[in-house]
Amino acid sequence: MSAALYNSTILRLAASIPHHAPLDESHARVEKRSPICGSRVAVWIALDAEGRVERLGQEVRACALGQASAALMGEGALGRTPAELADARDALAAYLAGERDDPGGWAGLEIFGPARDYPARHASIRLAFEAVAQAADEATLGRAADAA
Repeated sequence: MSAALYNSTILRLAASIPHHAPLDESHARVEKRSPICGSRVAVWIALDAEGRVERLGQEVRACALGQASAALMGEGALGRTPAELADARDALAAYLAGERDDPGGWAGLEIFGPARDYPARHASIRLAFEAVAQAADEATLGRAADAA
């Protein structure tokens, strides 16, 4: 199992998480935790006037798979809409569960193909995408409430 899951690409990603610090000012903060392994990801998000991710912060306390997933999420989140983040979250979950053959259009997620056979690892891999999608939704709702 270790060789297939923890390859050099996963380890390189795990060591290079972008936006790896909290934001001083954000529109939303969400923390997700995997009860199976104890991995934890917190995401801060700020949206621009069009509702796209303008700034992102994250704290990641996870295994190498969760860290690699957070790195991929962080590499591609800026400029995304809440709908695009939700689509990425859902595509990744379906891919890991074997419900689709590809992980969707988010760059790099195919690296988790070997993890599909290890359901206990799925929660950690999904954490960053679940957190950023929820944070974007909460930020959108908060901004709409502020405008009302």
